[in-house]
Amino acid sequence: MALKSTVFKIKLNVADLDRHVYEDFSLSVARHPSETDTRMMLRVAVFAAHAHEYLQFGRGISTDDEPDLWRKDLTDSIELWIELGTPDPDRLRKASGRSRAVVLYAYGERALNVWWQKHASALARFENLSVYSVNDDELAALAALASPNLALQCTISEGELLFTCEGQSVQLKPVALQRMGE
Repeated sequence: MALKSTVFKIKLNVADLDRHVYEDFSLSVARHPSETDTRMMLRVAVFAAHAHEYLQFGRGISTDDEPDLWRKDLTDSIELWIELGTPDPDRLRKASGRSRAVVLYAYGERALNVWWQKHASALARFENLSVYSVNDDELAALAALASPNLALQCTISEGELLFTCEGQSVQLKPVALQRMGE
């Protein structure tokens, strides 16, 4: 019998001082049986970092033709394609061709360093690609907040995300490895 996804109901309050976005979001986040709390909570953090009324979660890690998150305009054109992890550069090439902007949040520091050394020069060709690395310890602290019913506050200032939940605080500082157009 196949295992079913676990659904997390998250009330996310975003105060993005950088982009002047102040909004509440009610999210239903399905965690695939093979997905960890760490990866799921990174998806939530990335949602907060790019909060927008049209931003959506993709269908999940088992779907090859969709990103982890994306934003489409009213004509169904992809404005933003967001990936997590250390995907094959061909996937990022295809995403770059399909979307106006592509953002990768890479994690897993040991594998990430090897992956980046191997693919950095090839990825530099994609002018609409930004790549950020996320610290494993910060991500583990964020994953510890995961629960099926979660009220989460995210304040963003100077690219740093501060999450608060039930008196606990976790800071996430994504580091830019490559920025779009640079």
